[in-house]
Amino acid sequence: MKLISVIVCVLLAAGMISAQPKAYFTPEDLQIFNQYLSYIKPFKNLTKTEVLEKTAIFFLGKPYESHTLETTAGETLVVNLRAFDCTTFVETVIALSRTASSVVPSFNTYLTELQNIRYRNGAIDGYASRLHYTTDWVYENERNGKVKNISAALGGIVEMKTIGFMSAHRESYRQLKGEDATLQEIVDREKVINGRGGFAFLPKTTIAIAAPLIPHMAMIGFTTDIRGLDVSHTGFTFHDGEKLTFIHASSARQRVVIDQKTLSDYCLGQKSCTGILVSQIM
Repeated sequence: MKLISVIVCVLLAAGMISAQPKAYFTPEDLQIFNQYLSYIKPFKNLTKTEVLEKTAIFFLGKPYESHTLETTAGETLVVNLRAFDCTTFVETVIALSRTASSVVPSFNTYLTELQNIRYRNGAIDGYASRLHYTTDWVYENERNGKVKNISAALGGIVEMKTIGFMSAHRESYRQLKGEDATLQEIVDREKVINGRGGFAFLPKTTIAIAAPLIPHMAMIGFTTDIRGLDVSHTGFTFHDGEKLTFIHASSARQRVVIDQKTLSDYCLGQKSCTGILVSQIM
């Protein structure tokens, strides 16, 4: 224990790890984190993809719960390992996988990884600092070396779509109701996103053809024809033999599942889905 303390102090002094971010979590979250560390220990030296898979499988059957980040009055790093929506499942799996492979796989490391993934530049500065739009999430995390958008390389096309769903539906967001300053920050962020010149995605009619080239445990965003919105759902690709499906927190099945349908069939069966945005985890 003394040796671990010395290592932590040295790393803190060297700036390799930071003081614990302010976060909201329960004793059960901490218990699940410790259970995860014990579970992942035999696998932590496997490839990144294998650690991602083992981490995602650890949460199979966990309940789906919407609005899991809206539990505090102000914008705070919220940890919930008990239940997930589709986005928090993706963020949790990536952050835990990076933690498991780190020099000091502590809860503090996990909090830091999660904050760096969820917030622009890793800094919490109000509601608008959270990466709400998936294309913005991918852009920022690619810029920070955590993911690589390979949609275009897989034969994807670029959609020039105006993003503005949040500002157009402010009544659906507690933090935007009657908060004109926060709304303006969201509007400004939407302008930045729209200034990037569209986003690449793989049309749903081409997923079956591209399936052998799509990596296992790549992060996927399901692009949508809903006005002003880029992505309506997220998860990870999952190769089961020759079948390409995906693992996700499913609102329809109310838990984390490996979907029974192929990724192609799922997308073709969703009227509003136009395709997938594919990002390899780095």
